[in-house]
Amino acid sequence: MPDVVIKIGGRDFDVACQEGEEHFLKSAAAMLDAEASVLVSQLSNLTESRMLLMSGLMLADKTAGMDDKLKAAEKKLADLQAEIDALKNAEPQKIEVPVVPSSVTDTLAEIAARAEAMATAVEEKAAAE
Repeated sequence: MPDVVIKIGGRDFDVACQEGEEHFLKSAAAMLDAEASVLVSQLSNLTESRMLLMSGLMLADKTAGMDDKLKAAEKKLADLQAEIDALKNAEPQKIEVPVVPSSVTDTLAEIAARAEAMATAVEEKAAAE
C-alpha cells in the first residue's frame, strides 16, 4: 500500500492508498486543498481539524448542489425521451386533401388552350407588322 504525501491548506499529510489509486487521491486532495486555501487565507489561527472539517463541508455543499443539478437534468432527459418515444409510437395524423373535380380540370385545360391560341395569334400579328 503506497504512502502519498498530500498538501492541504499549506500542511503536509501522509496518506496511504491502494496501489494504482494515487492519482485519484491526489485529485481529491487538490479539491480539498482549494477549499482549505480559501479558509486559511480568510481565517487566522485555524486548527487543522477545523480546517479539514470546514473544507470537507464546503466540498459536500458543492457536491450536493451538483447532485441536485444532475437529478434535474436526468429528469428532463427522461421527460424528453418519453416525449420522443410517444411521438415515435403515435399514429400518424390523417389529413384530407380536397379533390379537384374533373369538370374543373377540364375547364382549366380549355382556358389554358384558349390563352395559348390568343398568345399565338398576338405573336403572329406582331410578326406580320
